[in-house]
Order: sequence, then C-alpha cells, then structure tokens
Amino acid sequence: MLREKLERNEFVVTMEVDPPRGADPWPVFTAIHDLADKLTAVNIADSPTAKLRMSPIALAHLVQDRLRLETIFHLTCRDRNLLGLQAELLGAYALGVRNILTLTGDQPELGDHPDATGVFDVDSKGLAQMAASLNLGQDYYGRELDNGTNFFIGAVANPGMDDIAREVARVQEKIAHGVQFFQTQPVYSVEQVERFAAAVDTDVPFIYGIMPVKSVKQAKYLNENVPGVHVPDEVIAILERDGAQGGMEYLKQLVQQLKPIAAGIHIFPMRQYHLAEQLIEVL
Repeated sequence: MLREKLERNEFVVTMEVDPPRGADPWPVFTAIHDLADKLTAVNIADSPTAKLRMSPIALAHLVQDRLRLETIFHLTCRDRNLLGLQAELLGAYALGVRNILTLTGDQPELGDHPDATGVFDVDSKGLAQMAASLNLGQDYYGRELDNGTNFFIGAVANPGMDDIAREVARVQEKIAHGVQFFQTQPVYSVEQVERFAAAVDTDVPFIYGIMPVKSVKQAKYLNENVPGVHVPDEVIAILERDGAQGGMEYLKQLVQQLKPIAAGIHIFPMRQYHLAEQLIEVL
C-alpha cells in the first residue's frame, strides 16, 4: 500500500488520470489496465479545470475493485460546502478509498459550466484539517462521530516557484493542518529537486511530478503560462535536436537520478499512457 511503502522508504510510482466525461468507466479501465501492476497507486482527478467529469470517488472505488490498483482520489473545495465535503469523505472511506489529495480547485468560470457556483467554504488547508478531524473521530466542529476514519492525507507542492520561501511556508502550513504526503507539479532537473528538498527540510515524503514534453512549442508554453513549471534550456535544446524521443530519454535519466533522493515520482501522462510505461520501465 502507498502509505506503508512510503513509511518503509520504498520508491513509489503514481500516475494521474482524468475520469470520463460520461457514465461509462471502461475507457479508463482500458487505458490503465496494462499499467495496473506497475503502479503503486493512480490519482483520480476531480473535474479538473472545472470541466464536468465522473465522480472521482465512484471511479476510485471501481478501479480498486476491478483492477486491484490502489487509488488517490482528488477532492476540491469548489463544488461542495462544509457538510457536503464531510459527507463525501465519509462515503469514500466506507467504499475503501483511503488516500486523498486535498485541493482548493479551479474557479468554475474557467470550465465548461461557467454559471456554476464556486463554494470554497474552506481551502485545501481547511480540507486537510477536515480530513484530519475525521481521522480523530470528530466532525469539522469537533463533535464526536459514531465512527472515525483513517485517511492518508496528501496535498500539492510546487518546487519550481520563484518565491521558494513562500512555497516552503505553504508546505509547512499544510503539514500543520494534517497533510502526510505531497505530490508536486512537474520538475525537470535534479538541481531543482535538491534545492527544494533542502529548503523544506521535513521527513514528510514528496512524490515529484514528471510530465513528458513532446515539442519545443509545448515547453515554451509551459514556461510562459504555468506558474512554477520551468523546462530548462538544456531540455529545449534536446527537443530542438532530437524531438520528442530526445525529451523522453532526458526524462528517463531524470527518473533514475531521482530514485535515490525522492520518495517517488508522479507521472502526468496527458493521456499518453505509453509514455508513462516507458518512464516506469527504467525503474
């Protein structure tokens, strides 16, 4: 299990998938079936970029039941109030879904339902604290529950932010609110990881994000539009010279270099699951 492997300092591999835009889960099963025995766990996103998708809790339960693959379900504060968030958490636990990634969530106007109401009763820190309270057998206000939970509570960190001190402070706040592990935005150099790990200086495990870049255009887009994600000039030069395959070879080397210093890697395959398999093979 994810928690036990991290506690034993075993290197873990997780991967992110989007739920289907419909009521049929089989496309997701088909896409990740061949990777099920190669992954420690798979992340199930919660209507990412505020676009309609199947419930991450329902899909996480089905993946665990059908593929015998552990899941990490995302939960955002966008769509549910305090009551709804707690109800979702209790239901997830009853279904055997025990790993959670706590997220504030994208604003509804960015997605395909711009007239939807964004709730945001709490942010990701408040959500982590809520899950930690349920673990203690208490609701958000400290009232005793009939039965508590035992969630493994995760959150997101961004090692590439320009203001590293501010990001470290956010990480420390999240830990104080109950976060037990982190998955990060994509990284593209060992130096970036080492600098961030030294600044954070905590025993809480970090699973570092890896996202394949297929072109110079994509690399430049990430650098210009995604805060904290920086594709180095070295990688851009490789992409110019050797194309997508050169970029993959660079990432394979990066994964090998991260293994001795990181708790694991978190792959953003962008639906290119064969690329995820290539990264896993080097381990």
